[in-house]
Amino acid sequence: MVDQDLTANFFFPGLGSHLADLFLPGDPVWRALDGLKTFIRAVISPNLPDVVEPGIPVEMPLVMLPGGWISEGFTLVSNDETRGNLQVWMDDQHLPDAALICAGAVFMDRRIEIGPGALVEPQSLIKGPAIIGAHTQVRQGAYIRGDVLVGSSCVVGHATEVKHAVFLDGAKAGHFAYVGDSILGRDVNLGAGTKLANLKFGPGTVSVALPDGSKQDTGRRKIGAIMGDGCQTGCNSVTNPGVLLGPESLVAPNTTVSPGFYNKRSIIR
Repeated sequence: MVDQDLTANFFFPGLGSHLADLFLPGDPVWRALDGLKTFIRAVISPNLPDVVEPGIPVEMPLVMLPGGWISEGFTLVSNDETRGNLQVWMDDQHLPDAALICAGAVFMDRRIEIGPGALVEPQSLIKGPAIIGAHTQVRQGAYIRGDVLVGSSCVVGHATEVKHAVFLDGAKAGHFAYVGDSILGRDVNLGAGTKLANLKFGPGTVSVALPDGSKQDTGRRKIGAIMGDGCQTGCNSVTNPGVLLGPESLVAPNTTVSPGFYNKRSIIR
């Protein structure tokens, strides 16, 4: 039996109440993209330290503690015991909930919220408005272009570009990805080089092909992929505009996914 439920409840079951104003009951899931700008502006709590100047690389590491941002009095540790990850230590104690902005990161404006335990690595560039969730990593060379909502424990990886998109908790785009006008469900993992194309060739808006042969117009000229909880893509895969992947679906490496709705646990080769 094919499930054609196009609401957020199908793709992301059990969404938290904090997203209720973004994913409205009964709406097709892509409508969240229509309201994303308004939602982010309503909930964001910008908290960059005062020493950060728009467009100028950060000069020194900055750490956010419950009492605010500091630029000294801590130690950064990265070794075999930390598995190469940067950790913040103070008074011989590891501080896992301390956010860290590395020297060399660039923020293009101040409409940016950094969550506890988040890491922003050198040479990453973030344009606001953007929300970076708790314990999320924005890795070296990442480019966040604005109107981006990133949940907790996510990864925006090396040479990855994200624009007008949502990462739900645990979503990861670790290497050389493009994520535009898209929504990644919880624990989605994009293989290296995955591209979520978002602009339709030719005039008109993007329609989604359904299993019963009908089509649903999204009303959007730009729409990338909607990927349900637990989806994975192989390296160098590409999704065309208007791909809707049901939860726990798999896309094989080097695959180009045609627009349309794919049921739960689909395997696309």
